[in-house]
Amino acid sequence: MSTAPAPTRRTATAVATARPRPAAPGCGGKLALGTVASCASISGARQHAFTVTSQVAQDILLVRLREVSGDPVSGRVTGPTGESVCILGPYLDECRLGAAGSYRVTVSLTYSTGEAAYTLSAESTRTPSTCETLPAEFFSFASPGRAGTLPAGLASRCFTFTQAPGEVLQVSEPGGRGEVRGVIRDATNQPLCTVDYVERCELNGPGPYRLFLGEMYGAESAYTLKMPRLSHQVGCPALPLARFGDPGPAVAAGSLPTDTAVACHALTAAAAGPVVVRVDAFADQFLSWAVYDAAGALICEEWSHAHSCTLPAAGSYTLLARSDRWEPLPYQVAVVSLGTAGCAAATGTNWDQPALLVHQTSAVQTNCQPFRGEGGDRVQAYHAPTAYNSPYAWIVDEGGNEVCTEPSEEDGCVLPSTGTFRVVSYLAFWNADDVDLTYRMQVRRLSQPVGCPTVAPGAYDAPPAGALGGIRCRSLDIGTAGTYRVRAAGAENDRRYATVYDSTGHRLCTDEVCRFPAAGRYPLVLDGGTASTVIDLDVTYTVALLPLVPKDCPTVSDSGLQDPPHRGRFTAAGQFNCLKLASPAGARIVELLPGEAVGAAAPRVSVVDASGTQVCDSSWSLREYRCELTGQAPFFAVLDAAGGSPVGAYSLAFARVDGPPACPVLPAGDTGATATTGADRFAVCFSIPADQRAAQESITWQRTSGIGDARLSVFDAEGNRYCGPTAYAVQRTVTCTLPAGPVTVLLEADGVDATYQLTHRPATAPAA
Repeated sequence: MSTAPAPTRRTATAVATARPRPAAPGCGGKLALGTVASCASISGARQHAFTVTSQVAQDILLVRLREVSGDPVSGRVTGPTGESVCILGPYLDECRLGAAGSYRVTVSLTYSTGEAAYTLSAESTRTPSTCETLPAEFFSFASPGRAGTLPAGLASRCFTFTQAPGEVLQVSEPGGRGEVRGVIRDATNQPLCTVDYVERCELNGPGPYRLFLGEMYGAESAYTLKMPRLSHQVGCPALPLARFGDPGPAVAAGSLPTDTAVACHALTAAAAGPVVVRVDAFADQFLSWAVYDAAGALICEEWSHAHSCTLPAAGSYTLLARSDRWEPLPYQVAVVSLGTAGCAAATGTNWDQPALLVHQTSAVQTNCQPFRGEGGDRVQAYHAPTAYNSPYAWIVDEGGNEVCTEPSEEDGCVLPSTGTFRVVSYLAFWNADDVDLTYRMQVRRLSQPVGCPTVAPGAYDAPPAGALGGIRCRSLDIGTAGTYRVRAAGAENDRRYATVYDSTGHRLCTDEVCRFPAAGRYPLVLDGGTASTVIDLDVTYTVALLPLVPKDCPTVSDSGLQDPPHRGRFTAAGQFNCLKLASPAGARIVELLPGEAVGAAAPRVSVVDASGTQVCDSSWSLREYRCELTGQAPFFAVLDAAGGSPVGAYSLAFARVDGPPACPVLPAGDTGATATTGADRFAVCFSIPADQRAAQESITWQRTSGIGDARLSVFDAEGNRYCGPTAYAVQRTVTCTLPAGPVTVLLEADGVDATYQLTHRPATAPAA
């Protein structure tokens, strides 16, 4: 019986190399909770298997698989019987486990090719590896917080704390160089809040509580954890409620270092009622605030309670301020009780009293102006700074409650009852070197106003019925219902925009044309609907109140090319003159004016029909095109002087341009015709018959004697302006494509003595 030969050295070596190689350190095996396994290499289709043990059933395992370098890695967690529990991605994963026991974590390259380095970490939310206890003083607003560093790859760090259920914490982003985030869980392992952005966290589950903190991408990151208790807060410096006027020492000053910082101030209210939170203007651009009660419930916040915040009961409150600025933000804040003292002396609502001058001596001051009102009064609080600034003002009742909070298309505020009301106001902007800023205020009644001078309807071609004078309002005495022309003008004839109201203060009209539904008195107020204006007694103006349809107007010819011009004069600011036009309905006319006329010598002209409806005006149709008289005859021209020109004489004419030309023929060729102009003849015309011209003509005018210059227009037989008006010039040639039929050439000149030669010939080049 033979025996096998002893193995040779070569055979022994072959057997040794066939044994499995141990996994590289950190690339498999047992994974302890709260640790980080680091694997320097995984390649190709290889898989690394780790084992993690859960001590309790229904655990939630936090697992972080982090790619360090190389190709993408992925993983999966399977249960004791091989069932799939969860898939691992590049962020922190929550794996909900079943029974207590060991679970397998398998790591591989996502595409089974290439090579990568990775880390793996896991933590239990029910039986964490370690959990740091946060003491009671940590939850004070005065606490510096808890600072630390999260190692690279760590799944999560655990903190535990005890608070009474229902308490509210103020959580915020823990900061650091990375994206540090957290989740607070109650004793049943239910998530309550995220620790991320600044927000309230209500502990509405049983305690004790755990916070699991991690960096979103698994990077190493420092952090500072702060979670002060908002309910029954401690550590907030007291800020006494201030009175109206300069708040004196009742001002808190602070600085918020970053855009995640929160500052707090403790308020104590002796009674329920509204307060105003005032923050200096620079900080107010970047700072948001909110007020909470003792239980941590939100009472009000800046965006929806810009005017005031109503405290529902006496007691303790917390004012939180948060910065939206990435760099340090210094601020001042005062909280003014609207039921407190410090109001100025009461003012009346009559219009014939001077405006109030209000002083502000602090960046966070709030002022109070009382006045007496009757239920149903419509009151407007006008306010304007004496130097550039932004004043704010609103009306409150005796308890400080704002009235007229709903948007309205009407002006002013209707008082809900009879009693004393107050205008609460302040200036927004304050510079470091400011000591005393001022603004003006008028508290005025729009309904049944008192102190407004009375104006009765006047007449055209006469100074306005409302003589030049001060006081912001007028009482229009309307004897007969109807439509009237109403305009306010300053001493230099600058138009002052005004609003007309009915007796209840409702807006009736804001334009020049105003329809009065019945006889009676109607208040007119300069800039009545603009609360951000104050117009004091020293501002003088006049008011024209006229029937919309002119009457007793002199008739003016529509043959202004042959007849002498009409001459008139404005004798006072705000005056309206009128002319009755001779042309019938359907006629087309133009206005003729000396070319050098300016100011009062170049009046604004508006043509209206027999009902007062405007047909056209000199800004376009009368001077630049043509005016077709539509509507019902007779027609009237209404004239007024331009702003800055209250008085002066004028001359103008009207010419009818429709129908067969009534002007002498302008011969073709180099000789043409001569036209003489002067003060009584500043417009001349010629006709060109259809058989004496081409379809396109070049027309030339040249001054041969005298001074001044002229412009040219061409009209067809229908009265349409085909060419021009050109610019004024001493000489010029224009090329005009003409319509079928005869045309009229109109030359408008300065009202000075001059002679012009006009010629026309067929155009040799296209019109420019």
